[in-house]
Amino acid sequence: MPASNSLLRDFASRTLVIIPAHNEAACVGDVVTRLRQFGFEHIRVVDNASTDTSGQVAREAGAEVLFHPQRGYGLACWIGGVKVPQNIDWLLYCNADASDDFEAYREFARIAPENDLILGARTYLEDRQNLTAPQRFGNWLAPFLIRLFWGRRFADLGPQRAIRVSAYERLCLRDRGFGWTVEMQVRAVEEGLRIAEIPARCFPRPAGKSKISGNFRGSLFAGVVILQTIGSLAWRRFCSPKSPGASCASRKSKGMGNILPRDPLC
Repeated sequence: MPASNSLLRDFASRTLVIIPAHNEAACVGDVVTRLRQFGFEHIRVVDNASTDTSGQVAREAGAEVLFHPQRGYGLACWIGGVKVPQNIDWLLYCNADASDDFEAYREFARIAPENDLILGARTYLEDRQNLTAPQRFGNWLAPFLIRLFWGRRFADLGPQRAIRVSAYERLCLRDRGFGWTVEMQVRAVEEGLRIAEIPARCFPRPAGKSKISGNFRGSLFAGVVILQTIGSLAWRRFCSPKSPGASCASRKSKGMGNILPRDPLC
């Protein structure tokens, strides 16, 4: 355990935690507090269009809070990764609803030196009841399509993940919605990143209602967006004359980084 704690402290000291939050006042404060207990001091909550006190609660718990008036999971993740401090090597994405497996961060820290992207895979059978039927079906179909088109097998598209800043900058992610996670995984494969998946628990949220799994319509909409994203990425890979990497390099040469003309912050 002392060795594990040492690795975790080192990993946490070089990590910026990004937490998208839309109306999560009931949970986000506890998430920030728990992360701080695990040694994470650089915590950035992106409050996108909340109508409750999510931002205030997160700030009182010790997080840096960024406000944006537009909703979008990928948008919040992207905003959180803008202007990363110089001493940060990793970006860690965390749910605001307290459903993540905090103990998994010990394994994240242990395998970080050999990897560029670490994914928490919700593979425990006892946790499947916390996912809706459309989520379970989507978590089978989307990885199947990724394996079909890109030859890489994934167990999950879960949001709990960490990526090296240097690797993240190579991906030039475009999606600003629910397709963010699948685009990250596909682009990571295309860029040849070192990727690891580890088992991670998925706990029921202690309060509030999920924007995705809280209702059938939300789950179905997210699934459709993810499949559309895979289709778009497959088209770019096999049919577009310009590769994603070339487009990314062009934008970076112009000083645009991950910003696209249609991005709301541009």
